[in-house]
Amino acid sequence: MSNQILPVFPADAGCCAPMVREPLAEDDAAELARMFKALSDPVRLRLLSLIASHESGQACVCDLTGPFDVSQPTISHHLKVLREAGLVGSERRGTWVYYWVIPTALNRLSGLLQTPAQMSIPTGSGA
Repeated sequence: MSNQILPVFPADAGCCAPMVREPLAEDDAAELARMFKALSDPVRLRLLSLIASHESGQACVCDLTGPFDVSQPTISHHLKVLREAGLVGSERRGTWVYYWVIPTALNRLSGLLQTPAQMSIPTGSGA
């Protein structure tokens, strides 16, 4: 088992300021769009949730195939998309692969969408 230390940065650490504070740089926008695109599929969103909510913080692929009405190769494809988007990490242990959520990736996504509490949001349709 690999003992990785994954840094967790506060939302104001500067890697991604909320969109309401400053525009995204081109590189940041491309990377974040890849993450959001990976999460736009319901199966992948559920997989991420299953992994994140797993008791140990890591889930074996054998625990991830049962809740879905899709084949094991399809689950593997969705896990590959999440991994390539930088949302989950993985490690082979014997015949099984274990997955975990990468906290810094989720922090980047959530930090991007934060709005200041004092910001007034218009209500209704102003079209």
